Amino acid sequence: MLRRSRDVYQSRLVDPDIEWNRRRLQLVLGVAAVVVLALVAGGVWSVVGMLTGSSTDKSTGSGSAQPAHDQLAGKQLPEAPLEAAQPGSLSSGTTGTLEIPAPMEVGELGVATGFPHTPEGALAQLAAIDTTALSSASVRVAQDVITQWATPGGPTPESWTGVQAVAALLESAGMSSDAKNTITIAAEPKMGFIKGTVGDDFVVPCIDFIITATIAGGQPQQVAAADCQRMVWHEGRWMIGPGDEPAPAPSLWPGSQASFDAGYQWLEVPQS
Repeated sequence: MLRRSRDVYQSRLVDPDIEWNRRRLQLVLGVAAVVVLALVAGGVWSVVGMLTGSSTDKSTGSGSAQPAHDQLAGKQLPEAPLEAAQPGSLSSGTTGTLEIPAPMEVGELGVATGFPHTPEGALAQLAAIDTTALSSASVRVAQDVITQWATPGGPTPESWTGVQAVAALLESAGMSSDAKNTITIAAEPKMGFIKGTVGDDFVVPCIDFIITATIAGGQPQQVAAADCQRMVWHEGRWMIGPGDEPAPAPSLWPGSQASFDAGYQWLEVPQS
C-alpha cells in the first residue's frame, strides 16, 4: 500500500470556485489558484496556523521544567507564508532521501501497518493513518481511524484535528459528513523528517503531503500540507500517543528550495 513515495496515494481533486473563508479556516483562492484545505489550529496540517496566526507553543515559562516528550513536541518549527504551500518553482538543488519501510500487513480500518520499531517506521505509520482518514471523505471513518490508532490520552474522535479537517473540508464544499461517492481526496506523503526521538519508543515525525481533491465536474487542485504527531510504540505497533498535538511543521511545496532549506527529505520506499 505504501509504495515509492512519488507514486503512492495518487488521486484527483477540488473545484477552484469553492469559497474557503477565514472564519471557517478557509481561504478564497479563485479560479486559477489552489484550494487550501482548511484545518483547525492545534497541530495537524500547518496551513491552518498560517491562516489563523495561532500558536501551539504550550510552554509555561522558563522557570518550569517540561518532560522531554513535551519539550520535543512543543518545540516550534520555522513558519512559512501561505503561498509556499502552493505549486511553484522547483529547485535545481538537492536534498537527502529518507528511506521508509513498506507495510507488512493491513490493520484496523484498512490502515497499512506492520512497520518496524524505528523512527522511519513511526513516520510510515503516521503517513498511513493520515492518508486513510483524509482520503475516506467521511467524518465517521476519520473518527473510527483515530479511535483505533490513538493510545489512551491521545487525540479523540472529538478533538483530533484530522477529524476536524475532514469535517471542515466537506462542510465548505456543501457536502454531507460522508461524501466518499461525491468527492475524491488524496494525501500523498512526499517529503518528511524526524523532528526527534525520546528513547526508542517515542518519535515525532513530520510529513509534507500533497493534498489533492476533486469534485465531480471540477479540475484537480493541489496544495502542500504538513503534519507532525507524537508517535509511541504501543503493544507492538506505532500509534499516535498522548499529549497535545505537536507544533506544526511548515507546509511547503515539495521540491521547492524552501522545502530543502527547511530540512525536508524525499520519502522513498526501497525496492526489494
